[in-house]
Amino acid sequence: MAERDARERILEAACDLIAAEGIDDVRIARVAMKARASTALVHHYFSTREELLEQALLHSFEQVGDERFAEGDGATLTATAALAGAIEECLPRPGRLERDWVLWVELWLRAAREPDLRPLAATLYARYHEWLEEVLQRGIDSGEFEQPTDLAALTDRAMALLDGLGLRALLRDPTMDIEAARTQVADFLAEALGIEASALLAPAA
Repeated sequence: MAERDARERILEAACDLIAAEGIDDVRIARVAMKARASTALVHHYFSTREELLEQALLHSFEQVGDERFAEGDGATLTATAALAGAIEECLPRPGRLERDWVLWVELWLRAAREPDLRPLAATLYARYHEWLEEVLQRGIDSGEFEQPTDLAALTDRAMALLDGLGLRALLRDPTMDIEAARTQVADFLAEALGIEASALLAPAA
């Protein structure tokens, strides 16, 4: 348990520094200082700086996925409420979600320049797609949502909206804040699924 805690503390420190300073400026010594660990301990878990940074990004997105779409309390919600929560959690609200969005943008930028990172980006997008499609399928199975012609394509379009509008909100576009982005995504999905958009804008019960 102590080893796991130390490793996660190092990964969290790396995530915070990537979000605050950009991935290119993060150094192992800075990560160690922020994590209250020695550089030797960081190297014990991660042989290179590149491995640490990649694992930090993966750690962030795995945590986001677990929190967004985990079984447990969320499984007691209706599919409509679960989808409303998913939309909310996929946008860059201030705090942890905004930090994770900054990490996501850092990965986009690095993968665009470095082909070796593109498989990681593709893997994370595949997981994101799977998580969101499961939420939609749950509503179809329960009869809350109409069956779309192509569920995979609908999921792709929802992700594209969340990414595009979420990025504008992250950049403080004066014409696209978080609530405007949330409303547009809700309108799109509600029409595709045969439900009222207001149901996707209500807070989860």
